[in-house]
Amino acid sequence: MKIVVLVKHVPEPTAAWRFADDLTLDRSAVEGRLSQLDEYAVEQAVRLGEAGVPVEITCLTMGPAPAADALRKALAMGGDRGVHVLDDALPGSDVLATSLVLAKAVQRIGFDLVVCGMASTDAEMSVVPAMVADRLGVPQASNAAELGTDGTTLTVRRETDSATEEIAVTLPAVVSVTDQSGEPRYPAFKAIMAARKKPVQTWSLADLGIDAADVGLAASATVVEDTQPRPPRAAGTVIVDDGDAAGRLAEYLATASFL
Repeated sequence: MKIVVLVKHVPEPTAAWRFADDLTLDRSAVEGRLSQLDEYAVEQAVRLGEAGVPVEITCLTMGPAPAADALRKALAMGGDRGVHVLDDALPGSDVLATSLVLAKAVQRIGFDLVVCGMASTDAEMSVVPAMVADRLGVPQASNAAELGTDGTTLTVRRETDSATEEIAVTLPAVVSVTDQSGEPRYPAFKAIMAARKKPVQTWSLADLGIDAADVGLAASATVVEDTQPRPPRAAGTVIVDDGDAAGRLAEYLATASFL
């Protein structure tokens, strides 16, 4: 069974992000990491193999050169090989262009199942899995908390606000998993070293048969028109308890419309 896991190299969530002159996120100005939500996708793909179905796991990413670090982390977690789509025309691509590139790469790799995180931790748009499924012409199961497969059918348990749902999807398919699907494993040192020797291919847009005019900032359907820096944190109000702190606190909360 061929599984492709989509992974993304994202800026550190706690870092101070900056925007470039073209109002795209300046990814070179901040340290990055494998998206935490994509770690759950890798974990679920590995667990499917551990459950008894023979699998080959390819981890796929699109992005600048540092995105290779995300691939190596995914391989250390249990992926078998990696594919990195790298091209000078890609920066600024929105979700439509991104889904086009990923779908073409998935088709070239070959797949029975594509596993994704429910969102990326930078843009958090949550739409790429559905767009990739549409471009591939296969069904999608979203927000999966548990996966199972016999090699021909994918079973999915979903937790919603009002019910627990169990669905079955005929493969090939795309599935996105939530952060409730099972804690991702932390790679041991031996696995990290072994990941360095696993094969990683680098593909360009030409390798995928994609015109550079169909990706990048100029081809994107969504455009950032303006950005503003986050204002500095103002000093808070300190209430010293001189016997009337409860009343003063209630008054403050009422003034701030919290009560």
